[in-house]
Amino acid sequence: MQVEVKIDKSVAKPRVIIVTSEITEEINALVQTLSESGPRMIAGFRDDTVTVLDEKDILRIYAANSRVYAVLPSGEYILRLRLYELEERLKSSRFVRISNSEIINLKKVGSFDLSFAGTICVTLTDGSKTYVSRRYVTKIKEVLGI
Repeated sequence: MQVEVKIDKSVAKPRVIIVTSEITEEINALVQTLSESGPRMIAGFRDDTVTVLDEKDILRIYAANSRVYAVLPSGEYILRLRLYELEERLKSSRFVRISNSEIINLKKVGSFDLSFAGTICVTLTDGSKTYVSRRYVTKIKEVLGI
């Protein structure tokens, strides 16, 4: 994708024009990113407190027992959003879904172990391990460029 920026002192408000031969997934993601207004926060609940979670600190998000949890170095928080809502809300350049019940932060991955037949073992920076389900192996390999 080519990116071009033109500086024009007579322009009062920035304007973005996308020139393309067809609408692709990449173009749709770009339009969505450009049209989002302001930061979207994620609230985490623990005990009787609500904490605004910084997405760069999130290690992984998973669903269990009809609840969604975010794991951070500071502990686990209950989220009131569904996984698909979080997947839409979080930056796709940083987060990727690895199973029907889990999303991981790619910036918090220590290593990927491809030696398991048909699946991938993911070691996060905190030492915890999780697994990519067979359904998402192709997607992870695409993200990793392998």
